[in-house]
Amino acid sequence: MAFRVFEFGDFKVDCDRFELSRAGRTLKLERKPMELLILLAAGNGHLITRTEIIERLWDSEVFVDTEHGINTAIRKIRQVLGDDPERPRFVQTVTGKGYRFIAPIGTVDPSLSGDQSRLSPTEANPLEVGGAAAAPMPTTASPTQSQTVLDASQHSDATPGNARNSRIILWLAAFGAAAVFAFIAVSPAGRGLAARFLGLSARPQISSLAVLPLDNLSGDPSQDYFADGMTDELITMLAKDSTLRIVSRTSVMQYRGARRPLPEIARALHANAILEGSVSRSGDQVHMTLQLIRADTDSHLWAESYERNANDVALPDEAAKAVAKQLHRAVPTEKAVRYVSPAAHDAYLHGRYLWFGARIEESGPWFQKAIDLQPDYALAWAGLADYYGEGIAGDVLDPRTSIVPEEQAAQRALELDPDLPEAHQAMGAMFLIDRWDWAGADRETLRAISLHPQDAELYYLRACLLQAVNREAEAIDLGRKAMEIDPFARPYLLASLYEYTRQFDAALAEIRLRLEANPNNSDLLGLEMDTFRRMGNYKEAVDAWAKWHILMGDPQSAVDLRRAYDRGGARGFVRWQLGRRLLQAKSHYVSPVELASYYAQLGDKERTLALLEEGYRQRATNTLWIQGDPAYDFVHADPRFRSIVQKTGVAY
Repeated sequence: MAFRVFEFGDFKVDCDRFELSRAGRTLKLERKPMELLILLAAGNGHLITRTEIIERLWDSEVFVDTEHGINTAIRKIRQVLGDDPERPRFVQTVTGKGYRFIAPIGTVDPSLSGDQSRLSPTEANPLEVGGAAAAPMPTTASPTQSQTVLDASQHSDATPGNARNSRIILWLAAFGAAAVFAFIAVSPAGRGLAARFLGLSARPQISSLAVLPLDNLSGDPSQDYFADGMTDELITMLAKDSTLRIVSRTSVMQYRGARRPLPEIARALHANAILEGSVSRSGDQVHMTLQLIRADTDSHLWAESYERNANDVALPDEAAKAVAKQLHRAVPTEKAVRYVSPAAHDAYLHGRYLWFGARIEESGPWFQKAIDLQPDYALAWAGLADYYGEGIAGDVLDPRTSIVPEEQAAQRALELDPDLPEAHQAMGAMFLIDRWDWAGADRETLRAISLHPQDAELYYLRACLLQAVNREAEAIDLGRKAMEIDPFARPYLLASLYEYTRQFDAALAEIRLRLEANPNNSDLLGLEMDTFRRMGNYKEAVDAWAKWHILMGDPQSAVDLRRAYDRGGARGFVRWQLGRRLLQAKSHYVSPVELASYYAQLGDKERTLALLEEGYRQRATNTLWIQGDPAYDFVHADPRFRSIVQKTGVAY
């Protein structure tokens, strides 16, 4: 005999009632996920292929994107069961094949009570796929429909009189329904009732979208860069091809692999809708699946599956246009699509992956490789310019050998594509970092923002420009805007602007706020140390700097700097920092301006001024910020200091 109730773990499934429960409490699970759960359990530990799932659950629904349907159903099953795909207790993924239900299943005979009602799998196995017991789930009917069919079969021996009565009741019901629909059609009140009772009331229009990191389904971790690159390009193209507010890349990347309900993620990202999916590359083929989900109802709005040749690098743009059109947010574009070599595009994605992974020094060779493969690839030239510019500004690359290639790369990017936001960004950075040309930087940053107003990095770049020319209030306003767009790319951004303007309490408050979300962010800890140092609170600065070294995997330096402070106070700490950097300067570039700051804290005027002059000759970027550092206050009146500031062109 076949039983229609079974248990696994703390859960019970009643197939007739189409109900999943736990400890007597009914759990919400939609029809398709419930059908799939029963089908997997019916496999009794055997693999159920994706093809079998489609045939059993979607065969009659040819208009549905089954790839997305399966992925979504599995996700919802795992959510309600609290199952971890990395360490599954119930549903195991067999990569490229399908799924297997791995938990022991016990069946229940409702006619018995207590422990007698529970049978082991060896006593009864009613859930075998294709077995005589029949598949336990309805394949297309809803629970209500299933129950209606069941009720009809149970009363099939009705008398002729009952049958006549049933026909009269059905006729009256049909007449009543016709009257109701007529009322709805012609009456405003009726249409209002329809909106309320049929769920047709207008929902708020979708105005913001978060693109979650695409899952890498290739099974090869070395292809993570490709999945991240496709995600990044989808975000970029949606920002260009639609009027939607697109959540920034760094904001969504924190949800890579997260197994949280989509409405919860959407609320955290302040998005009305979520775009999720997967991508895999095998040989010369790329397969990408996407599904668009409305956040407030967790309902599907659109889904599509793309199968393309790997040489088709326009796939993200095509998908972005489809999403924008679906949401009625498309922007007409007439710009011709430029050809990009697949190999060059792949190298560019490698560079971007390393760039966003805080491995900037490794990104440069990949951008250069992309250029070598395709010399007219404007984005690759812009990427190379960014590599040099960030390296110079961060005192990682020697400006004496990096300024020229940065300028050449930025100019070449703009020549190749005058409408490319990244090219204008590269030019703006070049004017700011290399040439100290404030008018040129002003023009290029404004142009870049006009082309890509949702890019937080552009507002950060412009804030740096305004800070350099002492338009501090405007710089802070732009910093706030950049943080609103993307609080994760540079979490230190606004705090650094406060620090430069000596609003130290505001800087520390902002740092602590950002550390709550990024407790292990080395940039925030470094800025905290420097803020305490500028305030003259060296004990707190030592504590923050020790945390930084421990975070960076160098606990011995944390011990050494504490010992230096304990023995020599603030001067002992500064001397320790100076000695360490002088030693490092023998093997790689260290900015003269950084060394000048240590001598300034020690009160060595001559060495301070000499190193600042050398920084100016090298065009070290941090020469632009010396007025904001209290360590130099004691030399402000010196003609040599005033001359350096005046020659940079910043306001005094």
